[in-house]
Amino acid sequence: MPRTHIDVPDAGWFRSSYSGGNETECVETAFTPFGTSVRDSKRPHDDRLQVGSAAWVAFVDSLRDGQLRV
Repeated sequence: MPRTHIDVPDAGWFRSSYSGGNETECVETAFTPFGTSVRDSKRPHDDRLQVGSAAWVAFVDSLRDGQLRV
């Protein structure tokens, strides 16, 4: 799978409400025309994970339904 870098302005990234707030372990997400981008908040300029819209919705639904634990 080829690597792609989708440029997302810093204002487009947000943290989960489940993030600890102590800046030690957090991911940020941003919605793009291609799905959802995920990055490490401590290394915002490193590679990002791009997830398709359907896969992201299935992931979030699994968390909400208790099928996955955080």
